[in-house]
Amino acid sequence: MDDEFEDNYETFRALLDAFNPAEAIKRLELMQVDPAVIQRIRERHEQQTIVIRELEEPHSVVLGNRDTWYTGPSPRDKCWPAIVGHLEKAGWSASAIGSLDTASTRIVSLLSHPKEKKFSTRGLVVGYVQSGKTTNFTAVMAKAADRGYKLFIVLAGIHNGLRRQTQARLVQQLVEPNPTRWHQLTDLERDFVPTANAASFFGKSNKAHVLCVVKKNATVLRKFAEWLKSASAYLQDCPALIIDDEADQATVATKTINPRIREILDCLPKAAYVGYTATPFANLLIDPSADDLYPKHFVVNLPKPEGHFGTEVLFGRYALDGENPEEVDDGYDMIREVPDEDVECVRPLKKTDAAGFIPEITETLSDAVRYFWMVTAARRVRDTGNPHSTMLIHTSVNTAVHNSFRIPLERLRDRMKDELEIPTVLQALRDLWEAETGRVPTEDFGEAKVPFEDLLPELPGVLNDCRIVMDNSSSEDRLDYENGPVVAIAVGGNTLSRGLTLEGLSVSYFVRAVSAYDTLLQMGRWFGYRDGYADLPRIWMTAELSEWFRHLATVETEMRRDIDIYMTEDKTPQTFAVRLRTHPALRVTQAAKMKDAVKAASAYGGQRVQTRYFRTDAEWLKDNQTAAKRLVAQAAQHAARREERPGDGRYIFRDVPYDLVLDFLKRYRFHEKSQECDADLLIGYIEKRVRSAGSLRRWNIAIVGNPVKDDDTAFEFAPGVAVQRIVRARLETTETGFADIKTLMSRRDAAVDLDGDTGSLTEQEIKVERQRQLPDRGLLVLYPIDKVSSPPPREKQRRLPLDADEHVIGVGLVFPQPHGEDSAIEWISADLSGVDPDVDIEEVDFSPIEAEDVA
Repeated sequence: MDDEFEDNYETFRALLDAFNPAEAIKRLELMQVDPAVIQRIRERHEQQTIVIRELEEPHSVVLGNRDTWYTGPSPRDKCWPAIVGHLEKAGWSASAIGSLDTASTRIVSLLSHPKEKKFSTRGLVVGYVQSGKTTNFTAVMAKAADRGYKLFIVLAGIHNGLRRQTQARLVQQLVEPNPTRWHQLTDLERDFVPTANAASFFGKSNKAHVLCVVKKNATVLRKFAEWLKSASAYLQDCPALIIDDEADQATVATKTINPRIREILDCLPKAAYVGYTATPFANLLIDPSADDLYPKHFVVNLPKPEGHFGTEVLFGRYALDGENPEEVDDGYDMIREVPDEDVECVRPLKKTDAAGFIPEITETLSDAVRYFWMVTAARRVRDTGNPHSTMLIHTSVNTAVHNSFRIPLERLRDRMKDELEIPTVLQALRDLWEAETGRVPTEDFGEAKVPFEDLLPELPGVLNDCRIVMDNSSSEDRLDYENGPVVAIAVGGNTLSRGLTLEGLSVSYFVRAVSAYDTLLQMGRWFGYRDGYADLPRIWMTAELSEWFRHLATVETEMRRDIDIYMTEDKTPQTFAVRLRTHPALRVTQAAKMKDAVKAASAYGGQRVQTRYFRTDAEWLKDNQTAAKRLVAQAAQHAARREERPGDGRYIFRDVPYDLVLDFLKRYRFHEKSQECDADLLIGYIEKRVRSAGSLRRWNIAIVGNPVKDDDTAFEFAPGVAVQRIVRARLETTETGFADIKTLMSRRDAAVDLDGDTGSLTEQEIKVERQRQLPDRGLLVLYPIDKVSSPPPREKQRRLPLDADEHVIGVGLVFPQPHGEDSAIEWISADLSGVDPDVDIEEVDFSPIEAEDVA
């Protein structure tokens, strides 16, 4: 009977794709299904409808322990399986598809449920330059479509080329596998043009998804908004997903594009806006209190794909606080210096000189071009990976300068054809090849070195195939990778700087003057995948530019570490602002885009850090108990003053030397899942503040528990220092030997060492008061947590007993705001002072443990 029920229930689910529930039941009756089975199917469907309506489908702990309605693909999905099939045919490995599945599931789980009556979600996804962001948002769209989102709007940059490329990808992966499920409002050749009867696309009788891929063009977006308004009566039940590709470009702080995007969102009662970018600096600095596109609901890092060449791989980075500089990667030896005196030979120093400029083929440019030809020949010998081979020359934004390179480069190519038989020329080529391949070990990339003798026979064919392409807004020349293998030297500017992929990019010559982080990163088209030739890419640039990219690699690492806190700590973009390290010669982004930014605290300055993850095995927990007891014993000996408040379950040891805190941090074992609670980083930050600013030399050590009611429920830190253990139940998770309590420290605890009535102060007011009373003092709070910690009755549906092998020691640290004396490094962030979250998620009212609750 059960097998018959399950088989027919799947038939019923399939019928729902074409019919309403009543009609689907009638179809089962016509198929002469047992009436008892039909009744069970009707009851299950009604129950699941209620569950969905109440947004409990099903509650699950997903990535950062956020309750979500979406837990992953379903067997009845249509769009996501089509993408999997396409990627498998394209040669994607099972692990790569699994990574895409996990990352896209995380993002969909953060969207609003499509059955909600009304929602307006704002999110941001941060990828890497040339790392597959399009594939990720295509997967997100597929999964959202499978769950009931109907309208899909993709804002595809500002250039026609990127819009067409994106349209083609979405048609190939979404529309063509399920053509009856999609309506297209745009196509490869045509951006959005209003059609008659917009309402017909959104009525209940039309179950197809609606796809629109548009440029961020004010006229087009205005027309689209007006078209949507004409169907307003039918949009109440039209969950929409807006993907903003290159979300930092044109979207933020523009008088034309930004209002049009918000106008489109205002037309949609149920809308989720998700920005995608590798350079999120402008998006992270939007005023959070304004009616704008600040990602107030979530910011997510995409994982770095295997085999991806990013900033740090090529340029290395500087050490962050707490890191040993000798252990930080310096990057591969792939960067070649262009002397400053060469720059004026390949780029006019003044705009007025651009019209008549004639570039000179300098020694460094000649080396770069000749090396490119040899790389292409070597790749033909290997005969693996991407069949295309491209070189990028980017010296100026001026199209006249681009065009001026054609004749000198063509002459260089033609001369090389004629000189391949000359011994001195061959020796120079051999020397260049041997020098370059000797600096980057091929075995590091699983490749074999190509001898010069093997590539030499391929060189004539490479030179014959090599095109010189001027790819800019004023030329009709374009890189076309659709009609067979390409060998090209591309000279260009902005048309090559965003979104578009330079296939098989091997060599770059880059001396473009750039003044902002986001522009500089987007100009770096050399980031991406180098399958089959990962040992061969080279970049020629000035020493200054190389230093800037190294700085940017440091900024990116620091920024992504902050973003990861959203998924692992009890914070949201409205309670914690990502911090961006500044540079004396570079802007973070355009001035208009960061007008609302404020100076941010460095590293842990002004922050409240707390443990929420714990292992549950006895050895690990006993080590932490020992570390805590040692700290309290030492604090009792060295504190300038001791305050006992046993009636409140509080003890405070004031003015404790910082070296006792450092000793504790070295002994206490933080869980590896915690992004904030990294002992090395915490120690490094404290030492830097002590060394450079003289602050954090003294600390207050507090113990927070409950008044002792029974010796069985007390935890003794030292003789005469005991409090009743507190209860912190854990969230439900599939992992064993691991507990997440979500919240340890209350706002009141962060003010435990402050004088006066602090109970009603807000988080910001506590920071201000701490700055007034204890501007250079750190606070460390110890919490004894009962090993059983059964949740109160009201929490039992979402919490489980802690069930640790030993009592747990939780730790909270509160750092004062730095006041300008830390170092030359500064940070900026969004200004959260105007944000008033509806709920203070950090306040938890756990009942104290009673003696009869002890196991």
